[in-house]
Amino acid sequence: MTTRPTDLEATHRHATFGWRPLARHYVEMILAMVVGMFVLGALRSAAGLTVPFEEQPGTAYLLMAIDMSLGMGAWMRYRGHGWAGTLEMCAAMFVPLVLLPVVWTDAMGAMTFMMVAHVVMPIAMLAVLLRRRDEHGHC
Repeated sequence: MTTRPTDLEATHRHATFGWRPLARHYVEMILAMVVGMFVLGALRSAAGLTVPFEEQPGTAYLLMAIDMSLGMGAWMRYRGHGWAGTLEMCAAMFVPLVLLPVVWTDAMGAMTFMMVAHVVMPIAMLAVLLRRRDEHGHC
């Protein structure tokens, strides 16, 4: 004799299944960012297009955010995302730049800024992911 799942069990199974594609997509984007940061950062370094982080933390972070955005954006476009969603997700890389005035006034050190930025950035990405849940959940 087979038993039918209760409504609660069916709802739980659907909710769990719905989060898996989002989690997988989030991890894919993080990995694509890291690849972009290391590969493009290495190419920039080889070309002599880097700035010392300690002297210019804002510029160094901006270049790193561009590298990460290019890697993640390329992966998102490859996975079939539209331009609007891709650009919005890439914009999340730049959210920590709002903290630069605090660094420029020496109220926050450069290394603290970089640590805070690397906490804020994935949270901003998660906010975009959840806002565009329907788009990101189909990947």
